[in-house]
Parts: sequence; C-alpha cells; structure tokens
Amino acid sequence: MYQKFVIIVAGGTGSRMQSKTPKQFIEINGEAIVVRTIKAFLNYDAGIKIIISVHTDFKIHLQKLIDTQLAAKNNITIAIGGDTRFQSVKNGLAFVDEDTAIVGIHDAARPLVSIKTITNAFKGAKEMGNATPCIAINESLRSVTNHKNSSVNRNDFKIIQTPQCFLVSKIKQAFTQEYNPTFTDDATVLEAMGEHINLVEGNIENIKITTQFDLSIVKALLDNE
Repeated sequence: MYQKFVIIVAGGTGSRMQSKTPKQFIEINGEAIVVRTIKAFLNYDAGIKIIISVHTDFKIHLQKLIDTQLAAKNNITIAIGGDTRFQSVKNGLAFVDEDTAIVGIHDAARPLVSIKTITNAFKGAKEMGNATPCIAINESLRSVTNHKNSSVNRNDFKIIQTPQCFLVSKIKQAFTQEYNPTFTDDATVLEAMGEHINLVEGNIENIKITTQFDLSIVKALLDNE
C-alpha cells in the first residue's frame, strides 16, 4: 500500500455566496459542508492524511468542528490559506512530507464526491502519475467569439471535478512555478510543465457549491439519501 494525502481547499470567505458564512461552513441537516467533505475521504480510507487549507479568520472555527464532530483528529492538519487557490494549495503541500505518496486536492464545497470517484482518482494517479475526474456534458454548446457564435461538438469537452490526484514529487515541482491567472485548477498547474493530464470518471452529484442555487441542489440530494 502507498500513503495517501488529501488537501481540502477551504479558503473561501463567502463573497460569491453573498453570505457572512463561507459556503464550506454552512450547515446542511445540522452538519457543516466541510465536515461532510472530510467524512467522504475518511469513508474512502480511514488512514488517509487530511490537510485543510483555511482562511486564517476561520481556523479556530474549523478546529472546533474537527474537535466536536470528527473522531480521526490525529489524521487532520490545518494549513492557512492564501490569497489565491494556488497559494492555498501550495501552503497545504508544505505539510505533505512523503514525495512517493499520492496527494489528492479537493474543493471543500464538493461534499457529494463518491467513494468511486475518489478511488478512480487515486488509482489513476498511482498508475499514471496524475488523474482528474470528469463527467460528460449533456447540454448543447456554442462557442461565442467577437459577438459571433457557432455550434461545437459537446463530446469534445468534459466538466472537470476534484479530487485531482498527483504523485507528490510532480505536483510539488509544479507549484514552484510563478502563479498565473490561467491556473484555474491544479491540473492546469501541472499541465504548464508539459505534463499530460489523465482523465477518469467522476460522479454527476459531485457539484461544487458556488451559488445559492447549487446549495439548494445539494440540500435536495441529501434529503433524498
């Protein structure tokens, strides 16, 4: 067996949700979203090492949640997030001390990631060096450029999810690069080094909560569990 880490990125402050409470700390059925996300990874592997990158203003709040709602406290480390996702991940990577391990990087606001998706990502990274979960697009798409639009083949595109998993030595090297606004996720950081990104199957419920509408969908899905 190989050691597994996951960095859960929870550095948001609630601006896009227009909420005083960051989305990862909103409670659904009495449980904070970030706690449900942590439990998803513990259910996958009770021995996984979890690093949560959180805004400094919410470190104490997160620690209280861990202390009161999670049994596997010894497996969890808190890192301080940065001004960008890139910096938050980089700060989390500083706590990963085994270069031969596999590390997943996951959005705290994706509490409905399935064990199958997590398994696909870690297994893919072990076999290929990196793996990013994705799902198909069911809607029609059009490309819009300079006020003109044209249809495109939706089969040429995928919706990207997390956890994105990597060999630790590779992703640490990738994060020594200077930040670039084109780094929209962790796979794009690795790709900037010339690495090929491998896609694996995700799960359609693995929604990233960004808006109140997303939150409503996740609440509805949880109510039907």
